[in-house]
Amino acid sequence: MSINQSLSLTALAAALLLAGCQAVNTTSGGAVGVERKQYMFSMLSTQEVNQMYAQSYQQTLGEASSKGVLDKNSANAKRLRVIADRLIKQAPIFRPDSAQWQWEVNLIDSPELNANCGPGGKIIFYSGLIDKLKLTDDEIAAIMGHEMAHALREHSREAMSKAYGVALAKQGAGALLGLGEGTMAMADTVVEYSLTLPNSRGNENEADLLGLELAARGGYNPNAAVSLWQKMAQASNGAPPEFMSTHPSSSSRIASLQAAIPKVMPLYEQAKALR
Repeated sequence: MSINQSLSLTALAAALLLAGCQAVNTTSGGAVGVERKQYMFSMLSTQEVNQMYAQSYQQTLGEASSKGVLDKNSANAKRLRVIADRLIKQAPIFRPDSAQWQWEVNLIDSPELNANCGPGGKIIFYSGLIDKLKLTDDEIAAIMGHEMAHALREHSREAMSKAYGVALAKQGAGALLGLGEGTMAMADTVVEYSLTLPNSRGNENEADLLGLELAARGGYNPNAAVSLWQKMAQASNGAPPEFMSTHPSSSSRIASLQAAIPKVMPLYEQAKALR
């Protein structure tokens, strides 16, 4: 495939994606200034995505419960509920409709260094993340704020919308450019690196910034986000280079957080004074 064909495919993907999508602002920008418009497939509603994920979430909890690893009563499970309660109260500042979401937080006893918050506010932490990194409450809040920000910004719905546009582009490009099976594999790579990965890294940065503010508004020290990612960097030796990853490198992530901390520190000081 020539460079011109690659560029044509990328342009076609963008055109087809935009044709079926609408520009939306899922959240307010906050003190950190996340203002990017997002393009969502118009036939894929927030409610539909939230409902689909809620079913998957309950299935995950059911499987964990059947294996005896759904932790409801430990000290860490109680810590998570306290931290989540404080951060969830701040979520409507960024998007008012999140006050009606059925938020949940659960802890699974597993060595994984992982946590997530799916569409509609369904939060899961894995005990390995807390125990192996010896996380403080402030560091847990940094992670939880980051994951909640993904849900508030509807990054999953955005990715699903993008995937739909990519699928259309591949079908259309195959017909218009006369691509064979071998060159279609190249088309996959062009679309992936031209559209998916850069925006995914951008989504991570948005979640870092909004999550930092969310935790600060909840009364958790924003400097903990820096110590958290320093711990994560030490625990993730051999991670792929930034260009080949959807996650920013630890050094660039820390630098971005350090630049934003002065914007949210007054919010933390105000929240701390009210505690």
